Amino acid sequence: MLIPDPKAVRTLLTRYASLRIAQAERDRPSTARELEDVSYTLCVMMGTDDVHEAVARADALLPAAGCADPDGESSLPLAG
Repeated sequence: MLIPDPKAVRTLLTRYASLRIAQAERDRPSTARELEDVSYTLCVMMGTDDVHEAVARADALLPAAGCADPDGESSLPLAG
């Protein structure tokens, strides 16, 4: 299995989280479409068809790849 670029994974996870927050604050069709696109891309990148599993796999990949969070929060899990 190919291992995705940790920087791309971190960027995608950040975008996913931002869109989830934006959609929770105000339901907009454009945000929902973008969230669906980002979720799909994250699933493809992580080799699963479930976004929660994709987030969990991405969360596990980042520390294993030695990809430290620039804010120093690499030990905080993104899945939950």
